[in-house]
Amino acid sequence: MIATPEALTEFLETLRGTARIALDTEADSLHCYFEKLCLIQISVPGRDVIVDPLAGFPLEPLYDELARHELIIQGLDYDLRLLRRAGMTQVGRVFDTMIAARLTGIMEFSLAALLESHFGVTLAKGSQKANWARRPLSPKMVEYARNDTHYLEELAVKLETRLAELGRLDWLRQSCEKAIESTKAVRERDIDNLWRINGSGLLRGRAAALLRALWMWRDAEAQLTDRPPFHILRGDQLIEAAQRFDKGEPVEVPHLTPRRNRTFFEAAEAAMALPESEWPKQIRTNKVRFTPAMEKRFDEFKKRRDEAAEKHHLDPSLIASRGVLENMVTDMEGTLEGLLPWQKMLLGFDQ
Repeated sequence: MIATPEALTEFLETLRGTARIALDTEADSLHCYFEKLCLIQISVPGRDVIVDPLAGFPLEPLYDELARHELIIQGLDYDLRLLRRAGMTQVGRVFDTMIAARLTGIMEFSLAALLESHFGVTLAKGSQKANWARRPLSPKMVEYARNDTHYLEELAVKLETRLAELGRLDWLRQSCEKAIESTKAVRERDIDNLWRINGSGLLRGRAAALLRALWMWRDAEAQLTDRPPFHILRGDQLIEAAQRFDKGEPVEVPHLTPRRNRTFFEAAEAAMALPESEWPKQIRTNKVRFTPAMEKRFDEFKKRRDEAAEKHHLDPSLIASRGVLENMVTDMEGTLEGLLPWQKMLLGFDQ
């Protein structure tokens, strides 16, 4: 466990002699509102290390060093976005073992499935929802965190060998580069529609306005206490309360504190008083209605994709999702620009 700048400086010397670095992260999003980076797990041949970002020392030297190496990550999107938010601005090459596994034709590509199939290792599941911000870490949590990177380099070698046999190493390079680029984009919160949680589509008119108000109340409470929103009230409880308020039925939430109970009902009362013009509007998609000719064109593209997937033993969605196929019908040129060269080749558009 690296928890001092001196220990980090010493470890960086070890990294400088290594071409590849296996990397993973842990955050505390299940236990707080404002997600923070809690662990950085690193494995190099002969050594597994856990860096503690909560120890209060600068991590820029580590980020600078990581940018000089090829990183091996299982599912790079989450980890790189988390690291970018924590201050890591530069990323070099990445070998994503999940993408690599899918490109070899493997259909069960979770880390647990890959380690089971390649090494006969069964990962413990007990720490998946652990609070990684707590210190000290339990031995069980340390072992869980360690295993996330311990086998990654050996796994990458096996997958790389198979991809070379299949002639798909360049497919991996293209896919990883695109995935890395996508992590640079900042995902903005659509505050106007975040309240549209699972099940909200069943609510209309004033009930929808009530749900929106109660969701906003819950979000503010979660931010105030830095707790996950579901710790305040679950989504299904918000929906039920909105429906009961709308029908004039009694609403009870017994576990709320007196202050929260008061503000909860104040939020509902304010929503009840809104004029109809301020109720949420039902979202209508602007999906293009296909003509018979467009349907035929879609079926042709789908057949072409499915035949390529069967020939190369790939998940069809890896070549082109249904959404991509639909976009090809309406915006052929623009959609093809978004496809990778290997995807265009398999679809027959590489000329």
